[in-house]
Amino acid sequence: MLTVRFEKLGLLPGDLVLDAGAGFGRHAYEVARRGARIVALDYADDEVRTTRATFGAMIEEGQIASDSYVGALRGDATRLPFPDDTFDRVITSEVLEHIQNDVAAIAELARVLRPGGSFACTVPAWWPEKINWSLSDEYHAPKSVGGHVRIYSRTELVAKLRAAGLDVRGSHHAHALHSPYWWLKCAVGPRRDDHRLVNAYKRFLEWDIEKQPRSVKAVEKVLSPLMGKSLIVYAIKMPSAREDRDVKVAA
Repeated sequence: MLTVRFEKLGLLPGDLVLDAGAGFGRHAYEVARRGARIVALDYADDEVRTTRATFGAMIEEGQIASDSYVGALRGDATRLPFPDDTFDRVITSEVLEHIQNDVAAIAELARVLRPGGSFACTVPAWWPEKINWSLSDEYHAPKSVGGHVRIYSRTELVAKLRAAGLDVRGSHHAHALHSPYWWLKCAVGPRRDDHRLVNAYKRFLEWDIEKQPRSVKAVEKVLSPLMGKSLIVYAIKMPSAREDRDVKVAA
């Protein structure tokens, strides 16, 4: 299940891409399938190991070219182990809401993106997330260890991206049908895995992801602007004042 729209990111074959907080690699695999070169980074060691193994299997089965996979490594988004201006594209999906110092993480993600490169960030959307927090304090930090530490409004997220030198170019919402699942889950207790209604809805979502029926996709397209679980924002890294001045002098 993809959240980022790669046509809005401007992804091209051969691009060097960082997926920061890649998890089990859903966006990273698609980047490689599209012929770009991917670095998948995550803080969780088990997820990095699984992603690394999956990339190996994909190469072995001929699903992706070997040079599309640059690496999967463990790392901290607030202290990235890359030089300035390394990547053509940077993705971070459902990550910033987990990080206490999100300003530092955004600054690092912007630092490693080259001037003119594109950035895609996804976070839980404000009002669906607000309902989750209201229904259960076990859903978020501090009760949920490693859980969400804040609820973003679009205004707050855009302001933080702009402060890091990113020029916001667009946004949209996605995954409307996932919001009711989390409302149900929070209502009965997010740690419960035995509730029949919640499990039935989960099976429906799994069926939808696997089969992708047009009728369900049409419903989700209509509902996503209203109740999409995720907010996705796209931006471009602007050149620094000095870089901009140097380009004008050279011209």
